[in-house]
Amino acid sequence: MIDHLLKLFHVENGTELAWVLFGLSAQLMFTARFLVQWIASEKAQDSVMPVAFWYFSLLGGVMLLSYALYRHDPVFVLGQALGVVIYSRNLWLIHAKRRRDS
Repeated sequence: MIDHLLKLFHVENGTELAWVLFGLSAQLMFTARFLVQWIASEKAQDSVMPVAFWYFSLLGGVMLLSYALYRHDPVFVLGQALGVVIYSRNLWLIHAKRRRDS
């Protein structure tokens, strides 16, 4: 079974396989944010951006950044690092507004 997975994902050992599976999980987490946004918009019959979108973005972004750092991919690192900053800032602004409003 492991040998089949190693071949399937073009990796040579269990550590590389674990990282590829982690990277795939990260991409799924990042993609889930669009499903959350889509479902919320359909429910509201309007284009809305739920807070959960930003949490999925942040978690998926941090996971993808970790994977990019492991792979030593400067293009991927730069793209994900900037995204993580933006997602964090959006969550900060959302929670600061909630504190002001309460």
